[in-house]
Amino acid sequence: MAQKTKTREIIIVDKSGSFQTLLKRFTSEKEDYDFEALSALRKLLSNEKARLLHTIKTKSPKSIYELSKILKRDFKSVFSDLKLLQRFGFIEFISEKSGKRKRLKPILVINTLNIQIKI
Repeated sequence: MAQKTKTREIIIVDKSGSFQTLLKRFTSEKEDYDFEALSALRKLLSNEKARLLHTIKTKSPKSIYELSKILKRDFKSVFSDLKLLQRFGFIEFISEKSGKRKRLKPILVINTLNIQIKI
């Protein structure tokens, strides 16, 4: 079964001389997230987050721990970044059992991100 293509859309709108930013979780959903400023958008779309998403896509790590080792980053920092990406619908976690332990496997659930700036 082919995986559905999921697209996220970020719309930046000029309102009275300041930019308002909305992130639509899915193009078909009407639920939007308000960003208070473009700085929040910069945090979401940082180079480190892009590297993280690229690594998930290309290396398919089996756990957050494995991902942190591939990236040579602290586990807590990677987990924090992943939770933010999950909140905005970029990734999901699959819970897998390994012996007596459970591990969370991060998977990429989008393949397109559209950014529009309306002035």
